[in-house]
Amino acid sequence: MFSICVERVIDKPIQEVFAALSDHENYAQFKGVDESNLIVEGKFDKNGVGAVREIIAAGANLHEEIVKYDPPYTLGYKIIKSTPLPYDHELGEVTLREENGKTHATWRSKGHITIFLLGSLYFDKAIQKNGSRAFGSILKQISQR
Repeated sequence: MFSICVERVIDKPIQEVFAALSDHENYAQFKGVDESNLIVEGKFDKNGVGAVREIIAAGANLHEEIVKYDPPYTLGYKIIKSTPLPYDHELGEVTLREENGKTHATWRSKGHITIFLLGSLYFDKAIQKNGSRAFGSILKQISQR
């Protein structure tokens, strides 16, 4: 099982941070993301609950459904399709809170790769390491805008 938790304080208003993280079509603006697409629009908000985004990065293609959307505080998602590795994704969530005029961001993701033996022995560890690096990088890039 992989369990990722990245926290960062960003010197930007909470609305600006949430807008960057919930702009699914434009994740390719972040270093390390090759392509991003909004496949399905959300039920009440284009980027809200029910939206499905496609993220292509580092040889992986992930389809993530937005399951929680509470601007500007929470964005929750679940990986519903992945190639080349099969994910059993339990949680993906970014929570934001205002802190002394800045934004405290916490990005969590939890699940496991469902390849027998190799998934938990190798791939879960790699996902945890690379996911932590990727989430931290995206938050840092938002901070540096």
